[in-house]
Order: sequence, then C-alpha cells, then structure tokens
Amino acid sequence: MKSRRSNIGLLFFSLVVVMMGFGMMIPILPFLIEAFNASASALGALMAVYAAAQFICAPIWGQVSDRIGRKPVLLIGVFGNAIIQIMFGLATNFTMLFVARALAGILSSATLPTAMAFISDSTSDEERGGGMGIIGAAMGVGMVIGPGLGGWLGKDSLSTPFFIAAGLSFLALILIMLTLPESLPSEKLIKGGQIRFASQFSGMRAAVFGPIGFLLLLAFLVSFGLTSFESIFGLFALHRFGYGTREVGYILMFIGLIGAIVQGALTGPLTKRWGEATVIKVTTLLSALAFVLMLAAFNLPVLLLTVGFFILSNSMIRPAVSSLTSKRATIEQGEAMGWNNAFMSLGRVVGPLAAGALFDVNLTYPYLMGGLILLLGGIATLIFLHGAPQAVEQMQAAD
Repeated sequence: MKSRRSNIGLLFFSLVVVMMGFGMMIPILPFLIEAFNASASALGALMAVYAAAQFICAPIWGQVSDRIGRKPVLLIGVFGNAIIQIMFGLATNFTMLFVARALAGILSSATLPTAMAFISDSTSDEERGGGMGIIGAAMGVGMVIGPGLGGWLGKDSLSTPFFIAAGLSFLALILIMLTLPESLPSEKLIKGGQIRFASQFSGMRAAVFGPIGFLLLLAFLVSFGLTSFESIFGLFALHRFGYGTREVGYILMFIGLIGAIVQGALTGPLTKRWGEATVIKVTTLLSALAFVLMLAAFNLPVLLLTVGFFILSNSMIRPAVSSLTSKRATIEQGEAMGWNNAFMSLGRVVGPLAAGALFDVNLTYPYLMGGLILLLGGIATLIFLHGAPQAVEQMQAAD
C-alpha cells in the first residue's frame, strides 16, 4: 500500500512539472511573438499546432504503452518535455518556436494518457476514481502555479522560465527512472499487431449522429470559446493595458485558481441540485455575456472581475457536458469519453486560429466572436437540450 501511494505521488509530481511547464509558457508566448515581430495569427498557430499534435498522438502513445510498458513511455514524455523547454529557451525566431511547439504536442502527449493507464494498472475499481482525481489535481496545481511563476521569472528574461521548467523535468525524469516500477506485467504486454494511426477517426460519423452528437458539438464550442480567450489574452492585455509578463502571469494564475475552485467545489453540488442540462444552459449563456463584458474593463480590478465572471461560468460547462455525455451515451463509456475529449481537442485547434486571425484585424473581434459563438450555443441548448433521450428513459425505467 505504501509503495503504491509513493508511486502515485511520484506520478503526481511528474504531471505537476509537465503542467507547470505548459502553464509557465502561456504568459511568455505573446511576448516572444512580439519580440520576433510575428502576428496574433502566428500566436494562434502556435496554440493550435500543440492541440492538433496532441489530438493525433495521444491515442498512439497509449497504444505504444500497451506494447512496451508504461514506464518507457513516461520517460519519453518527460524527457521530451525537458528537451523542448530548452528549445524554447534557445529559440531566436518564430520558426524555431513553431517546431518546438509541434514537438511539445507530440512528445508531452505521451505523459497524461500513460499516467492514466498506470493508475488503471495499479488501483482497484474502488480506488480508481481517487487515483484519476489525483491526476486532475496535479494538472490543476500545475496550471495555477505555472502562469504566475512564468510571468514572474520572465519579467527580466523571456528564456529563464523555460530553463527552469527543463530543470524540473530532468528532476522528474531521474525520479521516475530510479524509483518508479513498471505497472504493466510482461505477460499483459500486447505482442505483435500494428499501431492504428487513425483509430481516433473511426466511428466519428456514428458518434456525431448518435444520442450524444449535440453534446459533442457543445464540447467543441466550449473548448473553442475558452481557447479563443486564452490564446490571445496576453496580447490583448499588452495592447489594451500595457501589461507585461508578470501581470499577465498573475491574472492567468487567478484564472486557474478560480477554475479549480469552481470545478472542485461548485459544479458537483449544482449539477446534483439542478441537473446537468440546466447548468449547461445557464452557464453557456452567462459565459457569452461575460465574454463581451471583458471588453468593458478599464483597469485591473474591473478586468479581474469580468475575467473571474467568465471563468466562474465557463468552468462549470465542461464537466457538466462530460457528465451528461456519459449518462446519455449508448456506446461504451470509454469510447464516449474519448469522443468528448476529441471534440474538445478540435476546439483547441480551431479556437486559437480564429482568435489570432481576428485579433490582427481588431483586438476586440476575438471576444465578440467568442461571445457570439457561446450565445448561439446557449440558444441551441434552450432548443435542443431538454429531457432524457427515449432510449435512456427506457433503460432507467427498466432499472
């Protein structure tokens, strides 16, 4: 038992490190873009290529770990994260940034699915939920600490946060190499067979036109809206308020903290009391309003108030959509959650590209677009999201 806890603790630390590195990068990238005389569209492309690489490669790494074991793939992911952070720190032009960002999506995507597989190998059915919760907590901690630390370290040198993140990744690498056992017994390794490079695309039509199709569209819209905000916020804060890396980092840390509190303390009780469908309808419309209200901010307190309002409402949508997708799915739960994550990844690809292109025209347009998209999504929920599908009602009645 003690060794199992220490193994999960090591995984927790490793994921915190990876997510801290990701979080530290967010307030720095807009200023690197400015330093290299690149456009907001270029910043959007940096965000999108990372999400696209994750969408394609995460399922592949999962298949690889079934064949060679969890530990080797974890080592690849953490080592890759360290090298990529160094590449970012040494970048002198946009092309180097873009290549590093694409590699980050490819290699760091080995970490999360493999860590989840490690938890599945190492825990009983009763303990598994708590183990997966630890992974979620690690991601939350990394995304709360990372932006603030990155903004603070990047005030005097934009390269310093990347080298610090690389050092932490090498520390995690050494700990995994020396102390983490392999969780998948050799007799359970898959022998032979081919890696299915397009497995995540099979069955897409059936999923989209099935009972959860509208919820998958919502998952895409919510992810599209959130990443439209996140991807260009640093540039928006720079051009609108003259903020530097430190101010942007602290605001993003505030955002991460609000999101963690909402998802951890509010979403569960509210969905239990009012139901997922009601929570989705209300928070989607509130998010649309908050998106536009951010344009009215004229100083830091008002900006924090409007941004906090947006995150407060938006953070409740995604878990509510995931929960309702799980309840209404007529396919296997793993497949349903896989499609839910896939459509969120697609939103993380399209959202930054659209926001960056619009920002180059006018800095208010990405927020107006985000508000409009979420407003249309909210109206659609009022029309289409009501009651339980007939098949689900029949199954519930049979139970």
